Amino acid sequence: MKKICAIFAMMAMIVIMPTGCRPQNEEPAAEQSSPVQPSSAQTEIAENSEEEKDAVQFSENGASSKPIAEEKREESKADDEEKGGAENTMRLLIGETEVPVAWEENGSVKALQDLCPLTIRMSMYGGFEQVGPIGQNIVREDQQTVTDSGDIVLYSGNQIVIFYGSNSWAYTRLGHIDLPEQEMLNLLSGGDVTITLE
Repeated sequence: MKKICAIFAMMAMIVIMPTGCRPQNEEPAAEQSSPVQPSSAQTEIAENSEEEKDAVQFSENGASSKPIAEEKREESKADDEEKGGAENTMRLLIGETEVPVAWEENGSVKALQDLCPLTIRMSMYGGFEQVGPIGQNIVREDQQTVTDSGDIVLYSGNQIVIFYGSNSWAYTRLGHIDLPEQEMLNLLSGGDVTITLE
């Protein structure tokens, strides 16, 4: 009977023992810390800061200038215009057909541009070219030249010649029509034509 009472007493002590107590040699479990996530507002501010840094240059006096992207577009456009020269500003039509022309960069082409818009009645000559008067003399830089189909030249400072064949003479080169020889024949060998420069 004493043994039974002792067992009950021990069980009672275990039951009333605070559940929060741990053995002294047991360490508490480490608290898990969740990583700190930046708020959406912080993320947005950081992104805006980077965009502003890339988009705006500051001049020496501290004032902001044009966005870099816009300045680059303007520089690229200026470079294209400088390289393209007359190619981007003067069109050539044979009759009603506009033809692709790579214009030379010289004083004669610039003088021709100043006269635009210009319509010229051309005449067939020699079975290899069409020639027509500009109506006045412009600057020329004549050199002995062997021409080919598609070449455009200035003759005697006051006439334009477009070739659908070949010839050799002293001309000032104006440009070249980038079409196959057969297309040049179709455009120019069937009779007199009218050309328009604009």
